[in-house]
Amino acid sequence: MDEKIKYSKDVDILTIEFSEKPIEYAEEKGNFIIHFSKDGDIVLLEILNAKDFLLTSTATILKESEEILIE
Repeated sequence: MDEKIKYSKDVDILTIEFSEKPIEYAEEKGNFIIHFSKDGDIVLLEILNAKDFLLTSTATILKESEEILIE
């Protein structure tokens, strides 16, 4: 199965589905909710406040890239 990526604008959540296995339990870690199968495999990842997460991540990557070019 290919990963399925969906963005819900109304709640600002990005979901990435890694497996079609049934979800057994979930754990929240900051802005992430990680859903696991019975075997402990990651089935689904939810990124809360996705817009801010992506903008901050992109800005950090660009800044690090600029620093490498300057060196």
